[in-house]
Amino acid sequence: MRYCAFLRGVNVRGTNMKMVDVCRVFKDTGMDQVSSVLASGNIIFYSDRLVGDLKPILEAAMSSYFSYEAFLFIKLQEEIVLLKDNIPFEKHDDFHIYAFVGLPGVEEMLMNEFNNSTKAEDEKGEVVNGVFYWQVPKGNTLDSTFGKILGKKSLKDKFTSRNVNTFEKILKIMN
Repeated sequence: MRYCAFLRGVNVRGTNMKMVDVCRVFKDTGMDQVSSVLASGNIIFYSDRLVGDLKPILEAAMSSYFSYEAFLFIKLQEEIVLLKDNIPFEKHDDFHIYAFVGLPGVEEMLMNEFNNSTKAEDEKGEVVNGVFYWQVPKGNTLDSTFGKILGKKSLKDKFTSRNVNTFEKILKIMN
């Protein structure tokens, strides 16, 4: 099966790693046809194992190799296609659109946090088929009330986010 692993907290706040080293860790744990997309921890690979088996193996290997507490979220190629096809917002030059990948049910927690936050003009959040999508004006991502929850340590094992353009790049390589 073809997968993409989305690593949390890569190349931010002192957690620096080269993608060639990350790919080596994946290969050393038995993954095939491993490649990276961008430097933000998006690793495409093949495996016959199920996600539930892969996640603990890969997190342990990453944690050991890089001496940090690794968190990653794995999606099948078909799930990434749906994630891209279900983006509820129209692309616009003045906005970023993010999709969140995480544990089952995290989308409801994120929607609740979003609903309770102060919003910029035209900032929007929506859950579609179990995925939370967030539209935010460019330049406001980290300064927005909702954006500030993204870095909470208590949530680091629950989700990661990517700009929807990243999913498009991943799918181009997967296809």
